Amino acid sequence: MNFWQRGLKSVTRRKGRSLILFLVIFILGNVIAGSVAIQQSTKNVEQETKKQMGAVATIELDYERVDKEQQANPEAFETNDEWHKQPPLKELEAIGELPYVKYFEYSIGSWMGLNKIKSYSDPEMGMSYGGGAKYNLSVRGVNRKEIVDIEEGLIKLDEGSIFSDKDIEEGTNNIIISKEVAELNNLSVGDQVVFDVTGEYYPMDGNGEMEGSDDEETTMDSMGGTEETEIRTFDFPAKVIGIFSVIKKEQKELTPEERSNESWMAMDQINTIYAPNKLAKELNSQMSQKIWGVSEDDLVNEEEYYQTTYALKSTDDLEAFREEANALISNKYYEVKAASDQYDQVAGSMKKLGQISGYVVIIAVAASLMIITLIVLLFLRDRKHELGIYLSLGENRGKIIGQILIELLLIGSLALVLSLVTGNLLAGGISNSLFQMDWFANTDQNGMMYSSGIMGQNTISPEQVQAAYKVTFSMGYIVTYLVTGLGTILLSAVVPLLYILRLNPKKIMM
Repeated sequence: MNFWQRGLKSVTRRKGRSLILFLVIFILGNVIAGSVAIQQSTKNVEQETKKQMGAVATIELDYERVDKEQQANPEAFETNDEWHKQPPLKELEAIGELPYVKYFEYSIGSWMGLNKIKSYSDPEMGMSYGGGAKYNLSVRGVNRKEIVDIEEGLIKLDEGSIFSDKDIEEGTNNIIISKEVAELNNLSVGDQVVFDVTGEYYPMDGNGEMEGSDDEETTMDSMGGTEETEIRTFDFPAKVIGIFSVIKKEQKELTPEERSNESWMAMDQINTIYAPNKLAKELNSQMSQKIWGVSEDDLVNEEEYYQTTYALKSTDDLEAFREEANALISNKYYEVKAASDQYDQVAGSMKKLGQISGYVVIIAVAASLMIITLIVLLFLRDRKHELGIYLSLGENRGKIIGQILIELLLIGSLALVLSLVTGNLLAGGISNSLFQMDWFANTDQNGMMYSSGIMGQNTISPEQVQAAYKVTFSMGYIVTYLVTGLGTILLSAVVPLLYILRLNPKKIMM
């Protein structure tokens, strides 16, 4: 009879000892399986959520660092006005040339207060605009003919065309507006539209301060301005070359706060006008001169701010892109911000659950190593005479070791497969119980909903993260658990096998 047949016979003949070893591995396996299932589920939620939010990044001021250093050394910021300046366009373009970037866009933003041209307003939301304007439209400049929001699936072009290379290079007055704004103003593709840009002018004294600012008798008018303010208006002509509609995403049941947030973002998108960067810059220039009274000399020295968008080839490239991009930024107060970063802000309970499950895996594996090692060692000491007989008859020690490994793996594999199922069920029950605890709920900052400044419609809430969490039989869970379990069993056999190598058949048979 060869050694693997002896191993199988030994398992069936010693039913009591086999059952004890089976139960020990089964119980410990449930703890490991449950922890691995929770850990894999939290990773899956993070990966899927970040993938849905898109591989999009931007360069923004690190407000947390600024606030921290301002509190530590306020004088340094009072004498330095360079800390808030955006990195130069050359640096932003250099980041856009990194191999991880699919495409790069920088946008000049603007807005228009209006009275004749209407903006869209949600009937359920009351809207009011100051500055002598009844309506307000945002302007988003683009530096490439392809529009990022179309490529990212936020909007779709219903009529007309996107910009041409000539539009981008020359800054023509061609614009793309939403279907709702077009309908409110009876506009179609090819129509010329004249925006009555309106705003408040505040007279300044010789010291650059608003006149009457120290006068306690200054009264407020019906529009919220002081009596000294002047409402100014100028015409800004443009041509509609395209009409877009906002793509509505399928949403699960939302809370009132989440629904309100979604409505605000949808309304903001509808009231956005897309224009070449040079046209947006020209609008800002005319507003500065004709509304706010800025001189041409001061206008030349004004700093231009760009909203940057880096669309990456894959979410897996994000950390490598972040590291290399941050190294190219000269202003230490600016850094890469990704749309998926908000997951870390709201998924406190999920991250904590993943950390705890990781600690439990380590503790359970360590406990399993010690307990299984002691049990197998005790069983081998009871079988000392059996092993001595094999050695006396000339059996190779390697085959005896093989027999013990077969016995251990047969019992262990059966226990691991069964605990694979029960451990998964255990993980689901434990997760649901933990999520209901205040200790976990408090980490989500009162259920606030966060919006990415990069792609305005990508939002996530703690409730959405928790709803996406599911304990399932994923391939990652099965492979990770079986590798961990079998590895633990094999490691626990090291000490008992060393015991076999030290056996002396002569002493045993005396």
